[in-house]
Amino acid sequence: MPVLRRAVVAGSFYEGKPEALRAQVEACFLHRLGPGKLPTINSAGSRQVLGLVCPHAGYAYSGPVAANAYFSLAQDGKPDTIVILGPNHTGYGNPLSAMREGAWQTPMGNAPIDSEVADDIAEKIGIVDFDEVAHRHEHSIEVQLPFLQYLYGNAFKFVPICFLMQDLETAMEVGRGLAEVLANRNAVVIASSDFTHYEPQARVDKKDSDALKAVEALDEKKFYEVLEDENVSACGYAPIAALMTYAKALGAKKAEVLTHKTSGDITDDKSSVVGYAAVIIKKA
Repeated sequence: MPVLRRAVVAGSFYEGKPEALRAQVEACFLHRLGPGKLPTINSAGSRQVLGLVCPHAGYAYSGPVAANAYFSLAQDGKPDTIVILGPNHTGYGNPLSAMREGAWQTPMGNAPIDSEVADDIAEKIGIVDFDEVAHRHEHSIEVQLPFLQYLYGNAFKFVPICFLMQDLETAMEVGRGLAEVLANRNAVVIASSDFTHYEPQARVDKKDSDALKAVEALDEKKFYEVLEDENVSACGYAPIAALMTYAKALGAKKAEVLTHKTSGDITDDKSSVVGYAAVIIKKA
């Protein structure tokens, strides 16, 4: 039987019932830190968006920031396949873990895995394994799905790839492979990551700004240098670097930071905050 990966953070990171979750997602779009209006799918969209960077904290904290990225994606049209790259917070599973069949459950329904694309990714990128264990308790990919389901219902498929191994060489190898697999497909890659964790607001703003300048320039090596030199505790740095490599291989010249905020902008407690960014990368 196909695998059904059950939601593990429904009711904690986001609302656990369909109506409440839909209302919560809409509130993220309408929030003062969000785009301020609900998205509509541009059926005539030119599909210029190659990828997004989105945060993965609880929706109460990072949802409005993520909504900015998803609003821009909706304006661009509808992808058929979405590859979601996320960090492995739990330590379970293989170094680079995808899934090839079944679906992921959220309160909005079941999001099916694109088995054909998953097989092509595993064949092209030999370091990617199929491993359900890595995904069983991991939230970084799951929290992206309700936004996508709000936009597209069940009219998309996705491939999850969980990164326990996050060195630059690995990230760039994944990015190059994704570019080959997705070059002639109607696809988007989402890198799921928060930025600096649990430091004062002014310090988070400075560190994240420096890191995001490297992201805007699509400079993976500079990005890693900033992470190391300034001790930027972004959790999904390899997914971001893989996205940059993939986008450049498909012609992108730069990325655009749509917004950067922190948990302190939500709670008004600026003493110890987490940074969140929404980034979009389009074709040249």
